[in-house]
Amino acid sequence: MKKTDNTLNIITASTFKGIGRAWIIKNFQEKRTEDDIIELLNYKNNCVTKYEFKERKQNIRNQLNSIYKEIDGFNTTAIGDDDFPKYSGGVKASEQPIVLFYKGNLDILQINNSKISVIGVLNPSEDIEKREREIVKYLVKNNFTIVSGLANGCDSIAHQETIINNGKTIAILPSPLNNVLPKSNTKLANEILKNDGLLITEYYTNISSRYELSARYIERDRLQALYCDCVLLTASYSPNDVGNDSGSRHAMSKAKEYSIKRAVMYNENTDINNSMFDLNRQYIKQDNFTTIVDDKNLDTINILLEQIIKDKEVNFLPSLF
Repeated sequence: MKKTDNTLNIITASTFKGIGRAWIIKNFQEKRTEDDIIELLNYKNNCVTKYEFKERKQNIRNQLNSIYKEIDGFNTTAIGDDDFPKYSGGVKASEQPIVLFYKGNLDILQINNSKISVIGVLNPSEDIEKREREIVKYLVKNNFTIVSGLANGCDSIAHQETIINNGKTIAILPSPLNNVLPKSNTKLANEILKNDGLLITEYYTNISSRYELSARYIERDRLQALYCDCVLLTASYSPNDVGNDSGSRHAMSKAKEYSIKRAVMYNENTDINNSMFDLNRQYIKQDNFTTIVDDKNLDTINILLEQIIKDKEVNFLPSLF
C-alpha cells in the first residue's frame, strides 16, 4: 500500500472542527510537518495538542491498514503528492478533491490522458443501450478513456463496452473500496481492474445515514465532471411530478459550472417524445455549448473529439516565458 505521511496529515487535519476542503487547499499547497499543522489548527481556534493530533493520526492509519488487509493493491494520494491527479476546469476550493483512495492504474486519470465521462439513467431501454454501446465503442477506438460511476444502467454499460473493446475505464465510487456500491456491480469492478482500469473514491469509511449517501452520490457526480475532458449524457429524465429524476443532472450541471465540455446523445426524429431524453432536450435548448452526438452520424462524434483534442493541444502548449 502506498500511504504517504502527507496523506495521513491531510486526513487527520480534516477531522478537526471547522476544517473543510477550502482550508486544506489554502494551507497544504506545500507539504506540512505535524508541528506546522498543529499551529495552523490552533490559529483556527482549535485547541489541538500534539498528543491529540498523533492519536487521531494513528487511528486513521489503523483504519487504512485494516482496509489494506481486505484489498490487495489499496493506495492513497493527496494534494502535495507527486502523483495526485490534476483536474480539468475551474472549481472553487470547497469543491476541489484533496484525498483519493484508489486501486488500479492511476496513470489513466492524469490530465494529459483523454477522458470522457459517459453517464445516464439507471433503466435505459434496449434501444438506448444499443446506441450508447456504439458511441462508447467508437470513443474507445479513438483512444479515449471512459469514466463513469459504476451505477446500474448507463454507467455499467459504459464500463462493460469499454472492457469488451479492450479500452481503459475509470469507476468513481460514492463508497469505500472495501464496500463497492452497488454490490451487484462488484464483479464489474473487478473486471475493470483486470483490464488495467481504475477504481477511485474520496471515502474510506462507510455511510452513517441515507442523507450522507445521497450527499456522496452528488459529490461523486462532481468528480465525474472534474476528471474528464467532456461529460456525455446518453439519456436522462429531468425532475418532474411523477418522481422521475436522475443523478446525471448533477454531473452535467457541474460540468457547465466548471466550463467542461458537455454533450448529449440525441436524435430529433426518434427521441422527441421520449421522456428518457427530457434532460437531454433541456440542455440542447438552454445550453448553447452542448454538443449533440448521434450514433447514426459519426461526424457528430468526430466534431466533439476534434474539439477536445484541439483544447488539450492548446492547454498543453509549452510556455514561452
